[in-house]
Amino acid sequence: MMDDLRAKLASAGPAAAAGGEDRQEHEQVQRELKEIDLLIQQTSAEVDKLAQRNAQAANRVKQMEMNLDTVPRTDLQAAYTDAQEAQKRLFMMRGQLEKLQSDQQHLSRLAGVLHRALDQSGQRGDAAPASVLGAGESDGAQPAIVRIIETQEQERQRLVRQLHDGPAQSLTNLILQAEICERLFDHDPKRARSELGNLKAAVTGTFQKVRDFMFDLRPMMLDDLGLVPTLKRYIDSSAEKSGVPTSLTVTGTERRFTGYKEVALFRIAQDVLANVRQHAHATRATVALDLAEDTVRLSVEDNGSGFDVNEVLNARKGIGLSTLRERVEMMGGQAQIDSAPGRGTRVSLIIPIP
Repeated sequence: MMDDLRAKLASAGPAAAAGGEDRQEHEQVQRELKEIDLLIQQTSAEVDKLAQRNAQAANRVKQMEMNLDTVPRTDLQAAYTDAQEAQKRLFMMRGQLEKLQSDQQHLSRLAGVLHRALDQSGQRGDAAPASVLGAGESDGAQPAIVRIIETQEQERQRLVRQLHDGPAQSLTNLILQAEICERLFDHDPKRARSELGNLKAAVTGTFQKVRDFMFDLRPMMLDDLGLVPTLKRYIDSSAEKSGVPTSLTVTGTERRFTGYKEVALFRIAQDVLANVRQHAHATRATVALDLAEDTVRLSVEDNGSGFDVNEVLNARKGIGLSTLRERVEMMGGQAQIDSAPGRGTRVSLIIPIP
């Protein structure tokens, strides 16, 4: 839905001269607003039900913890599993509700843009209004602003999901295991020691997850050591986790350069490799980094399923591709995406380095 909203917002200005088309578009947006209002009501009701289920599951766990001596371990584990599933389901539905509410805000905003366009078209005949986007906003700037906001929100939602499914979930389990150990020490020291060993192993695993999360979020070695060592470590870690063999080739003179360009190149490689893992169905990938005297060339290639680049961009499904190109062009560089169904994908870019 957000792709459609971006397309509509992008065309709102030029379409203002179309009169009847604007009117039809406005009516369509109003219908979509009614539909999304209904979806929000249904999702809100589901969130309320899941919140009650989550509370009941948590209470069941607490009751079992009060009677650890008489509760079978299998029943306790089942209760923990139910509580975790209820919490995860509640989190997912809340995320869906937030997305629907965000879509509703953008639809409302689009409706306002179209309404102003209709009003101004009526006042000025068939002439296109000078601006239908509000003071200080241009027709060209509006889509970029929408993309920036959406990208920020998507990144925040991704981080929240990772925190919930990773460190937050693990910490919840650690607390439960610690409580079990505490209650067992007086009644069954042998079992308590065994549980303590499990707790230590869980803490070690959680610590590693937190370190991985911090590296993905902002690798400190990027500031300390630069792009090449950071990229090497990320590619090795990504290949190990995903099972997709990935090689890195570095040519030219390895050196440090402008900080924001190092960050941008790392993030682009990170995003492209994430797409390879999630969508390409590839069995291998290669990354090439060429550090020339006054330019940096980066290419990421995979042997996956590929896609029709023009079709994806024309269907406005390639927002990530458009954003990648914009990021590169803002740094004075050029980006190229070569792909075809069944022939894999190659993303290559060149950025000037003073």
